Amino acid sequence: MQAIQTPHYPILFNNDCYSFLQETITPDKYSKVFVVSDSNTSQLCLPNFLAQLATEVEIEILEIDAGEINKTIETCTQLWYALTEMGGDRKSIMINVGGGMITDLGGFVSSTFKRGIDFINVPTSLLAMVDASVGGKTGVDLGPIKNQVGVISNPIAVLMDINYLGTLPQNEMRAGLAEMLKHGLICDKTYWEKFLDLNELTTDDLQQLIYESIIIKNNVVTQDPTEKGLRKILNFGHTLGHAIESYHLDTEEKTTLLHGEAIAIGMVLESYISFKKDLLTLNEYTQIKEVITSIFGKTEFNQTDIENVMKLLSHDKKSEFGEVLFVVLNSIGKASFNEPVNNELITEAFHDYLA
Repeated sequence: MQAIQTPHYPILFNNDCYSFLQETITPDKYSKVFVVSDSNTSQLCLPNFLAQLATEVEIEILEIDAGEINKTIETCTQLWYALTEMGGDRKSIMINVGGGMITDLGGFVSSTFKRGIDFINVPTSLLAMVDASVGGKTGVDLGPIKNQVGVISNPIAVLMDINYLGTLPQNEMRAGLAEMLKHGLICDKTYWEKFLDLNELTTDDLQQLIYESIIIKNNVVTQDPTEKGLRKILNFGHTLGHAIESYHLDTEEKTTLLHGEAIAIGMVLESYISFKKDLLTLNEYTQIKEVITSIFGKTEFNQTDIENVMKLLSHDKKSEFGEVLFVVLNSIGKASFNEPVNNELITEAFHDYLA
């Protein structure tokens, strides 16, 4: 697959990734390489990655515990101390090998250590490949509140080795599909329609769909890198999805949801809101709901759950002047942003989702 060039860095694929590393990570450019991964990717992906890194620069491995629960400022502090104790300086480089939690957190640590060192993202999950590792967003959660602290800071490259997807369990692969579906819903109806019959898709189809998904996101980010306008459409499904994810993460009796699983629920709810605002047709909404629930099933919510999710909406990053603003669909393939939505309509969306 041909490299995708963003305004600030290249996105490279498969064998081109390792050629880039060999040309870039050299003793005249960098004093030390810090490779960050979590306890899962350390076992499943890191041995292959290190075997192909092939550099004379000293390498240090930094492993953190897996899971969104560890995407915290406390973990960042541990990494900052480790970088300091291991002799990290302004000419060090960090390589983040893992899913979205690792690329978000590792990018934030890199961007703030000694006021910023170079970093490379090597996403190993489907969701990280099509979303988290691309676009320059970095950050951590604040308690249960998603991505509350962070900066927009670009890597020097994003390296996509599709072979790492072979290490993923089925639920992680499914979670990554949510962001791909989102890209079709907000930008490209033809792309969305490629997912209407997943049984027909082959492995080669998946690689091409990943490539197209990255192009869609990159096109949006290029037009609005700091999310002052158009880039906000990438938050479709995330206003309610993040609140749902946070609620399940922080509620002991609830099963923790993967990011993509929560966003899938959010997309159904926010599609219903779009329908009730006379933007989507009933047929469009029905198709969206049926496609997404056929892939992800349904998660149960009672009235208390719904009320607690809505309380978390006040912390959403898209809120302005105390008002929660949503991304809505004007049709499949076209979205708009900064749409206010009242609590009655949100509750109605949950009830329709559960129906």
